[in-house]
Amino acid sequence: MSQATLRIDALPAGALEASATFYREWLEQAQAILGGDCAALAMVVPAAPYDHADWRRAVARDLARAWSPKRVNMVAGDDAAAIAETLAFLASAPGVTGQLLQVGGQAGADPAS
Repeated sequence: MSQATLRIDALPAGALEASATFYREWLEQAQAILGGDCAALAMVVPAAPYDHADWRRAVARDLARAWSPKRVNMVAGDDAAAIAETLAFLASAPGVTGQLLQVGGQAGADPAS
């Protein structure tokens, strides 16, 4: 079993709208992938301002709990090289699950995250 990747290329700019779009358009696909033959799911989303972090953390955390022992993480950013490195790290990190990993210098990111 391996790590599957779900790339979510576009979400609305507003945090509430982006969250609603994820749950409406992407949650079912994520669950279908987790229901298959994978050990982990890494969801890749575009960089976003700090106010998106809470819903993104909740998605990663709640899916990880619901699908344990499978691992679920979310990678946020626009730097393709940083995303690729993070995906490679996650594929070989069996103890990391339920995390939001923001990579590549997110504009407007929460400096505490």
